[in-house]
Amino acid sequence: MQHISLGHSDLRVTSICLGTMTFGQQVGEDLAHSLLDHALASGVNFIDTAEMYSVPARRETYGATERIIGNWFAARPGVREKVVLATKVAGPSRNMDWIRNGSANLTAADIVQACDDSLARLRTDHIDLYQLHWPNRNAPVFGTVYFDPKYDKEYTSIHEQLEAFAGLVKAGKVRYIGLSNETPWGVSEFVHLAEQHGLPRVASVQNPYALNSRALDNGLDETLYRLGVSLLAYSPLAFGALTGKYDATGFTGPETLGRLAAFESTRKQRWGRPEALEAARAYNALARQHGLTPTQLALAFCYTSWRVASTIIGVTNKAQLDENLAAASIKLSPELLAEIDAIRWKQRDPAL
Repeated sequence: MQHISLGHSDLRVTSICLGTMTFGQQVGEDLAHSLLDHALASGVNFIDTAEMYSVPARRETYGATERIIGNWFAARPGVREKVVLATKVAGPSRNMDWIRNGSANLTAADIVQACDDSLARLRTDHIDLYQLHWPNRNAPVFGTVYFDPKYDKEYTSIHEQLEAFAGLVKAGKVRYIGLSNETPWGVSEFVHLAEQHGLPRVASVQNPYALNSRALDNGLDETLYRLGVSLLAYSPLAFGALTGKYDATGFTGPETLGRLAAFESTRKQRWGRPEALEAARAYNALARQHGLTPTQLALAFCYTSWRVASTIIGVTNKAQLDENLAAASIKLSPELLAEIDAIRWKQRDPAL
């Protein structure tokens, strides 16, 4: 499997990353450990998690995913040194009052405490890539289409956030930092302030990138390229909609289909929009016309894009993991890529 350097860092990660937000909700601990073992044996060295996982986020499962991974490390001496471990500190409250009492601001002290708590749950002495899960400011994220300045208020500044991250790096608790769900302005500001003040430079940005969610292609891709920041693409299968399993039943099918059928809260997000499913069906049909499964087309699109350093895959069983890994061998022709763009021209990015 191809290995890539993240940004200007010396982190060398595989082009496929195992996302773990299903661990602790859809996936129990024993199965999670088995999937981690299998991913590692298959050549994947990159694992991504977050303090707020598992998903859907609930008070009862807050931190569960990190604890499962920490138990995996503890049960397998020597494994921690074989993986690049990424986790995230949650941004200001998104109706999750169990995280920092629902604070509407993320302070420098919060960042330090969250890191210490993650280290304890993960049972490790360092995090390779510590990411800010979403911006600590008013910004259009998670399906919000427009920026609206009327929601601006005082937040811990980006400079102060970088200083907190710098303290963690200096203490040896964090090797490199990254962002998630960021905008072009946010990425530029983090990089420029870091360079101006000698603070840690972000190595990566973890943002959604899928056939029906390509807002990144309208400006953020240039920002990342010119600033030397790597993209970690999440939700390449659009919460399962790009596997084709919802084509016939929609999101009202049996819960066994996946999280969009099982959890009403996920259907209220961008991936559950009717137009997002409509676009997914168009891409899924295109895949079948070319002798591919929808999963193969969706993942190959991400795996082969120059924009993507590593694609984060989330699975609930070994068969899914094997299918996702095998898709790395598929190359898409220029003609097929043109057909993909033709669908996007008509339907744009409904799962923005």
